[in-house]
Amino acid sequence: MSTWSNALNFEHLPVASSDALPALSLVDLSDWSLVTLVGEDKKSYLQGQVTCDVVTLDPALSTLGAHCDAKGKMRTIFRIFHHQQGYALLQRKSIMATQLPELKKYAVFSKVDIEQGQDILLGLCGENAQAVIDQCFAGSDEVRPFDGGTAVKVDDQRWLIAVAPAQAEAVANQLATDAKLATSSLWDLYDIKAALPRIEAATELEFVPQAMNLQAVGGISFKKGCYVGQETVARAKYRGTNKRAMYIAQGDTAQCPQAGDALERSVGENWRKGGTIIAGYQFSDNQAIALVVLPNDLDEDTQFRLSTQPDNLWTTQALPYSLEDE
Repeated sequence: MSTWSNALNFEHLPVASSDALPALSLVDLSDWSLVTLVGEDKKSYLQGQVTCDVVTLDPALSTLGAHCDAKGKMRTIFRIFHHQQGYALLQRKSIMATQLPELKKYAVFSKVDIEQGQDILLGLCGENAQAVIDQCFAGSDEVRPFDGGTAVKVDDQRWLIAVAPAQAEAVANQLATDAKLATSSLWDLYDIKAALPRIEAATELEFVPQAMNLQAVGGISFKKGCYVGQETVARAKYRGTNKRAMYIAQGDTAQCPQAGDALERSVGENWRKGGTIIAGYQFSDNQAIALVVLPNDLDEDTQFRLSTQPDNLWTTQALPYSLEDE
């Protein structure tokens, strides 16, 4: 049950691995959160902190990016967009308590206010999502400000809506017409199918950006100036120091794989740790799909299994984008 509205009941939407996804779903994204930045120095401050190019970000567009530590290990992956006279970074709520203080650490020297946003976050998904967005929010851009919030295009079948609590119920009721109501597990499924990376508390400070394919989804600028962790990120590109990548894996499961779970790989007749689960989704027919970071030089026919479920074999699936450098 959503905590901000008694009028709508968001429930887990059972989906079998062979099912088509609903034509329209409204998703409660209560396990996501925003970081907001406002103030005169917001652009220059953020430019020196993150992997994406904030200076050239068109107000009509959003982009992925990461905030790293000095060693180039990611504290978070976010989607950044212009929002309410500043910027908003959409990221997992589980890392907020540790990542936000690090992002604010040097803000005392700049004219910028960095806070956890109070916006209600909703997702609109499905083949009919674009038509509903066009009816509800004026404009043709991929980022559309409206009274009380911002609508942001994620992909061809998904939009994020960030709206102030005072307007949230009215906006949600408008979007919910003809839509199935779902918890954020449905958003997880879309993210996994699109192979969009994320950082949870269980995977914070574990990986460099290229280990989660951030360069392949437009989340790293190799032309901008210095930022925290840049040397490591640059070495991973120009010297080939990164030996891992993120893949989609699927297999039988008795329970949904969780971020941080270990996926073992077959080595002859033996099993060794192969990788780490980033996000998982369990279908209603005991199949599961997950994002997993693995060595990037494995044979295509390598088999995998969850360390906690050794009897169920997993295989990797094709990514929806290329990992080859341009």
